[in-house]
Amino acid sequence: MQPNPLLAKLGYPPDARLVIFHADDVGMCHGSNRAFVELFDAGIVRSGSLMACCPWAPEMLAIARRRPELDLGVHLTLTSEWTGYRWGPLTTRDPASGLVDEFGCFWPNLESFPPHLDVELAKAELRAQVELVQRAGADFTHVDAHMGAALLPSFLPTYVEVALAHGAAPFILRTIDPAIRARNLTAASDEHWAHFVAGLETRGVPLIDHFRITPGYGPEVETADRAALYERILHELPPGVTYFSLHPNAPGDIEMIAPDHAPRRIFEYEYFQSDRLRRFLEQEKIVPIGYREVRAAVHDFGRG
Repeated sequence: MQPNPLLAKLGYPPDARLVIFHADDVGMCHGSNRAFVELFDAGIVRSGSLMACCPWAPEMLAIARRRPELDLGVHLTLTSEWTGYRWGPLTTRDPASGLVDEFGCFWPNLESFPPHLDVELAKAELRAQVELVQRAGADFTHVDAHMGAALLPSFLPTYVEVALAHGAAPFILRTIDPAIRARNLTAASDEHWAHFVAGLETRGVPLIDHFRITPGYGPEVETADRAALYERILHELPPGVTYFSLHPNAPGDIEMIAPDHAPRRIFEYEYFQSDRLRRFLEQEKIVPIGYREVRAAVHDFGRG
């Protein structure tokens, strides 16, 4: 595949390594909001996305109105994964919709989606989440998918449509690598996916070359030296634009919400504003970017 045209539009050569260090799960709790704002101000994590259906979304939307320079997206959500801290749809809690479990909350994972899930109601929920953020007066730059649910084949056209209709970039990968296939996020063949993304690039839609995620959510093993693990992942990045899905959380609430996950989330909050990482990125010539820069570089993408 040819080098990503987004590199040139951003003013970088084909061998550049650009990374969108991205704070997922903003709005999930107060600590996720605090982490995003503080990390954004520190300068390495330049984008994050909001779960509009979560309890702390109003706090983040109020902050976004006061601080329009924040690079905030919509983290489209159809799942609710924690055991004792749950959320559900904006549009309906009717069990007949298939969107909710016996507690009226989203299902905990993709595998638990019932066979009778009403796809049209799920699409309406995705639109409602984007529209809530718009009504709140927050300028959102992009759209992505919590746990990948909104990228499933049944929802993918709507996912792209709602992003482009609002002038936001949809998170879409140019190629599907084995790690993405292992997460069961698409059944498309390589040929079909290449045709799909070629159509988007023809319309000027900015696309992503590579995907990485918080170690511990992927195949990487736990390690006592988490900083070294992240640095190995970053050192091995190929040229292009990488979306690094992070889950930072300031301490204070995540310890109760998800005690097993709290250590790595708090680590990310600390590490991604550290001088150690800043020096490492300079040494590796890795350039942090955000979706606000992407949107500014490509202007009226996706229209027409």
